[in-house]
Amino acid sequence: MATEIEAWTTGPQNDGVFSFEQKQDEDDSEDLNELEVNGNWTPQEKALHEARLKAKAKRRLRKSSSRDSTRESLSDSVSGEPSTDPHSPKAKAAVNDRKSRTGKGRGLPKKGGAGGKGVWGAAGMVYEVEELDADDPNYDESAQGDTVYATVVPELDERELEKTIHPIVQEYFEHGDTKEVQMLLKELNLGHHKFEFSSRAVSLSLEGKASHRELTSRLLSDLSGKVLSESDMSRAFDKMLKELPDLILDTPEAPQMLGQFIARAIADHAIPMSFLDCYKGKVDCDHARAALDRASVLLSMKREIMRLDNVWGVGGGQRPVKHLIKEMNLLLKEYLVSGELSEAEHCLRDLEVPHFHHELVYEAVVMVLESTGDTALQMMVKLLKVFWQTGLITLDQMNRGFQRVYDELPEISLDVPHAHSIMETFVDLCFQEQVITKQLRDSCPTRSENVQTRGCAL
Repeated sequence: MATEIEAWTTGPQNDGVFSFEQKQDEDDSEDLNELEVNGNWTPQEKALHEARLKAKAKRRLRKSSSRDSTRESLSDSVSGEPSTDPHSPKAKAAVNDRKSRTGKGRGLPKKGGAGGKGVWGAAGMVYEVEELDADDPNYDESAQGDTVYATVVPELDERELEKTIHPIVQEYFEHGDTKEVQMLLKELNLGHHKFEFSSRAVSLSLEGKASHRELTSRLLSDLSGKVLSESDMSRAFDKMLKELPDLILDTPEAPQMLGQFIARAIADHAIPMSFLDCYKGKVDCDHARAALDRASVLLSMKREIMRLDNVWGVGGGQRPVKHLIKEMNLLLKEYLVSGELSEAEHCLRDLEVPHFHHELVYEAVVMVLESTGDTALQMMVKLLKVFWQTGLITLDQMNRGFQRVYDELPEISLDVPHAHSIMETFVDLCFQEQVITKQLRDSCPTRSENVQTRGCAL
């Protein structure tokens, strides 16, 4: 039995290759030998012969390579070293080994073991404290202590400046609170256009009323040194002087008004006293020269007064009642002399007391009752008609003025015996001109009513 096993192992090995290939090679060689012996090859047979030789050589090459690989695997198994599987963990470890695979060096790890992905450095390495970078995407500002947030306000350009300043000034003309304007300006970033606020405020006040110009002068005085400097104020008035040729197109009195603004600003210490001296002999524009002359005259007249408070007059709401009554009486007397309706309307608007217009109606009716002839009666009807049509005197003010005369008519009749008849004529004429309502005309007391009232009182 042992002899058979030994003979089996020592016999020729086919290395696991099927013997059909050897038999096929032997058959091909026999066929080729027979053709060679006959010696009558055709070209097709010769080509076939060469192809078979090439195929035979390839088969022999495959046999030899397979035998070599089989022997290597057997030798590895005999020596006890298993074959390395490329998918095994050991093979992967060999691929990721940090030792140099170029054959150079001393076989030590690259970078002393401190290199490679996921490595924090060599063992025992001490890192220095690094400064934090705010541009680092991992920067955590909440972990850096107290954080101060600052609001950045962009600087306004010329177009946005005009849209922003105009409503602020218009609202100021309504409420007159300079502190609110200061608060609004501090929230804006005017930049190098800061002086534009003063020039635009003055331009808007030139188109308004005297009270608006007074409010503007107060505003410039309060803003000086807090929001606007003297240089800003000086630049604003210098710009206004250069723009006078355009300003007089809308406001013919702009040179005189600007001169009053300059005088008031110098008196309020908003601009320096040397402002006028800088223009002596250097002004070519006639309008600018007129404005500077106006300011110089006012300052020379008011040199001992600290403030030119009355340069714009006193506002209607601040004037005493006696002064307003005196002004209205003067207005009516000048109208009876000149007969200019536009001048009378202008004077009444300048008083800026729309809530006190009933006094004008009262004074006009009393003046008619105390006058002689029909001239004053016709002129007063015409005046009240114009004031009514323009809306300068409202229905409420008209009714209040006539009602006051109705209430005082018994006392007026003591000095003017024909007061009742004149009043009835005046009321009828006003009703025909649609100055008063029918209800107001019907409520006019007659002389018979007055007599009955006196009889009841006795």
